Amino acid sequence: MTLFAKILKWALGLLLLTLFILSFWFWFTPVGVTNYINKVSYQMILNSPQSLTSLGLVDNTFLDFHSGKLDDYSQEAEEQEQALIIRAREGLDRYGPDGLEGQELITWNIAAWYLDNMISGFEFEHSGYRINQISGVTVNLPSFLTDRHQIVSTRSAERYLSRLQDFGRVLEEVTVRFQDDVEAGVVPPIFIIDKALLGMNQFIAGGASDNPLVSTLPAKLESIGMSPADVSSFVSEAESIVSGEIIPRYQIIIEIFESLRSISNNEAGIWRIPRGEEIYLHNLRSITTTDYSPGDIHQTGLSEVSRINAEMTEILDAQGVEGNSFAERMNNIMSDERYIYSNDAQGKEEMIDQLYDIYESIMSQAEDYFITLPPQELEIRPVPEFAQASAPGGYYNSPALDGSRPGIFYINQNNTADNPSWTLPTLLVHEGAPGHHFQIASSQLIEGVPLLRRLSPFGAYVEGWALYSEYLAQHDMGIYADDPLGDLGRLQAEMFRAVRLVVDTGMHAFRWSREEAIEYMIANTGMTEAEVTREIERYIVWPGQATAYKMGQLAIIDLREEAEARLGDQFDIRELHELILMNGAMPLNLLSESVNDWINNQL
Repeated sequence: MTLFAKILKWALGLLLLTLFILSFWFWFTPVGVTNYINKVSYQMILNSPQSLTSLGLVDNTFLDFHSGKLDDYSQEAEEQEQALIIRAREGLDRYGPDGLEGQELITWNIAAWYLDNMISGFEFEHSGYRINQISGVTVNLPSFLTDRHQIVSTRSAERYLSRLQDFGRVLEEVTVRFQDDVEAGVVPPIFIIDKALLGMNQFIAGGASDNPLVSTLPAKLESIGMSPADVSSFVSEAESIVSGEIIPRYQIIIEIFESLRSISNNEAGIWRIPRGEEIYLHNLRSITTTDYSPGDIHQTGLSEVSRINAEMTEILDAQGVEGNSFAERMNNIMSDERYIYSNDAQGKEEMIDQLYDIYESIMSQAEDYFITLPPQELEIRPVPEFAQASAPGGYYNSPALDGSRPGIFYINQNNTADNPSWTLPTLLVHEGAPGHHFQIASSQLIEGVPLLRRLSPFGAYVEGWALYSEYLAQHDMGIYADDPLGDLGRLQAEMFRAVRLVVDTGMHAFRWSREEAIEYMIANTGMTEAEVTREIERYIVWPGQATAYKMGQLAIIDLREEAEARLGDQFDIRELHELILMNGAMPLNLLSESVNDWINNQL
């Protein structure tokens, strides 16, 4: 044995011994509730190579055992995950809530709610459309591979190829699960089938060489200094995998979807599938983190639509916008060419420049309203072309926990007319600052709490904060003081979220048709039919998700108003925001307890 081999063997032995000692300490030392939740979270994350990459903690380090793999999507893996969560919830009772206070009590309450909510959903084995036009592995995994997997070395490039190979296995596993759903009576509506087919056919239309899994690769390989010959070799292997493993499995799924049209219909609501009404009630509780009924949420939406309509009409009158109806007046201002960027490369670049200008303006006064500002950068990028047809107007991807990837605001530039210039400030405020970027990036800075509290898994809080940020921008920051059309954009965005309460419950609880929901949304927002259709079809495949925004915003505004009323001159907006953001996401009832405790302490 050579000296090098002996040294290598000794080093590996020392590493294994160190890992064994750390493992023994990790699992058998006494822990409190925070360490217990961390152990559970780490175990769940360790079972998910994609989650590890998304967190960005150990990719391309000596601890990287995962970045050449994708998650296991089999039924067996799902059952193992469920068993882990059930055991975790049983173990949590050993650490509280008796005897806990302060942050530890908050941690216990958040973890208990989170685990209980997950367990309550386990009874619905076939609860939705596993493959659809906007989510699922056929949509999400290509974006994960092109955007999340970081190629920084030859080794990480090799792992990318390994993940491409694994993509074929994932598609096979999900196809089996989808067919099980179909046998259980879970078949998407025809219009969802058609949109999913459109996306899948577009994804494979250009063959392997033009597929984004291949076409995005050369620039990444060149950026790490790889020679032209090696670049050509890697790209050739990627083409081979895509053409041999991925495209054929997409074609199988396409054939299955085409066969479903004959056994489906165009009913929109989740009530159309077995136990659909129960699934929707569970979704509403899970997503809004409240006990409001579909009827309560529907009526809240109708009330907010009426209020916002009056405020928007006042601005339309003042600006002299004509039309025979509210929708026509909104359509007229939306289509006014003075406010629309050209739908070409130059116009799209100018749109992104405007968004950066708005971001800089907000950041220039952020310290007046926030104590902790996120150090992570915010980047603004266009939605990838292959996802534009079914993607929303904009969305946010969180930074990596280790700082290796910034927060990213994606703007959909499929048609620049969908986002006139006066709508951009509110879109930036919501998706960027002080909306999602401030909240999600700030949560990653929280110290002394388990990972669960830094990952923001509560939609009503997350989306509620982003929509509250729009209120903050107008009510406090004066973003729209000299920009009435910008304020119209803010109200339009708020109307958008209020309408969601009406149409989501309308379709899934009160059996509205897709067409009724589209008609109502167009009439009350002035959005284009294409935009509205994408949104309504999103709500159809994500029942209840769209209710999180407005319900969360109303809860945060109510808490702020209560704090202002009770504290009077003692009220400090910066301290309230610090409390809300630096405690991390939580169910709304727990947020209410937290704010009220803070108020009492201030008094």
